[in-house]
Amino acid sequence: MRHDDVRRARLKRELRATALLSAPLVVGQLSSMGMNVIDTVLAGRHGTQTLAAIGVGAPAWSVVILLCIGVLMAVPPSVAQLDGAGRRGEIGALFRQALWLALALGLGLFALIRLAPLALSNFIAPEVMPGVTGFLHGISWGAPALALYFSLRYLAEGVAWTVPTMVIGAGGLVLLLPLGWALMDGVGPLPELGAGGLGLATALVLWTQVAAMATTLARARRCADLGLFARFDAPDAAAIGQLLKLGLPMGLAIFMEGSLFVATALLIATLGTVPIAAHQVAILAASAAFMVPLGVAMGTTVRVGQAAGAGDAEGVRWAAKAGWIIGFATQTASALVLALGGAWIASLITDDPAVIAMAATLMLFAAVFQYTDGLQAISAGALRGLKDTRVPAWICVLSYWGLGLPVAIGLGGIGADGGTRIALGLGWGPPGYWAGLIVGLSVAAVLLTWRFLAHSSRDLRGVTGAD
Repeated sequence: MRHDDVRRARLKRELRATALLSAPLVVGQLSSMGMNVIDTVLAGRHGTQTLAAIGVGAPAWSVVILLCIGVLMAVPPSVAQLDGAGRRGEIGALFRQALWLALALGLGLFALIRLAPLALSNFIAPEVMPGVTGFLHGISWGAPALALYFSLRYLAEGVAWTVPTMVIGAGGLVLLLPLGWALMDGVGPLPELGAGGLGLATALVLWTQVAAMATTLARARRCADLGLFARFDAPDAAAIGQLLKLGLPMGLAIFMEGSLFVATALLIATLGTVPIAAHQVAILAASAAFMVPLGVAMGTTVRVGQAAGAGDAEGVRWAAKAGWIIGFATQTASALVLALGGAWIASLITDDPAVIAMAATLMLFAAVFQYTDGLQAISAGALRGLKDTRVPAWICVLSYWGLGLPVAIGLGGIGADGGTRIALGLGWGPPGYWAGLIVGLSVAAVLLTWRFLAHSSRDLRGVTGAD
């Protein structure tokens, strides 16, 4: 067989393996995102005021999600490398320490989200704050569940078992829709809680998902040899420290990207109810599109991690290449949907003409950054598979807060004669802020891809876990 034929056959096998592994993760990510979609759609039907409250509360809650995802993302590559190296007997002990870390993280984030309304009240429109407070106080009860759920889910994904993520994620959506509606509007003996009811419903669904995922792992034959729940391990400071050493830079990297979007939402929140609502609709569509490359990135992390654990340097590079190719295809589809269907998407959520028009404009910006958003996500996933975390974290700091946010403020901020809220900027409003997002994502995509290419060109022993 010729060399080119061998390469094509290898790429075809890797594309198939990555696609089969990633497809359930994409569905699972879309299901997680679907909770925000359901909250937003229900809020939009309840009224523009409730929609604006979710538009402020949801980004604040997303900080909690990002911190959980980032820190606990230490689990999949750690498990995948143990699995690839034939050391499955060590996975159970690692998992039990991850549960302790998740519990501590969840309790800390519970306190953080309970206090968030105090900080937000200083610059959010007063008429929106009661709904924001109700939503955050309700959803805060789900913070410990969120952290525990991610630790359980990431264990399954680390051993390349992604179906539970898909099934349990979809089940959460099925439960949230009627529960959110009942608690928001008040059904039968239930009082009308508005935005607070949506937050409480999400928290209840998260606890249900924890129970479902724990039961699935405990009963699964494919996890029986791992001994996940076979014994009780006290917290081990050294083991938890190793997870934090890997997870904190991941958390910083993911937080830098996500917090850029959160900061943008909060800056737009100073402009009034219609911009808040329009941004929430548009960012919802963009975030839903991002769940696809994020799922592919998670699959790429596992494939790269397994190859790295097995000492297969060539396999590491093929796994990343497959992720990039799949991401290019999915992002092309997303860009077309956002560019051509923006107004229609917005009309599914709200019937306010002003909100629909502004949201459709913002979705054009989202269409532009689909490729760079997908590329940075998958390149970051490949680096996580190598446990390469510290330099990528600093790349994200530079890209999102060193460049993206200043450009966003410079283009979108209120000019000197436009008020006292932001005393600088060209005053382009929401479109200017979204242009800043494009800059941040583009720089991150270039630098993270360069980082992976530079590392994967070396001997595998010199790149796995190296910074």
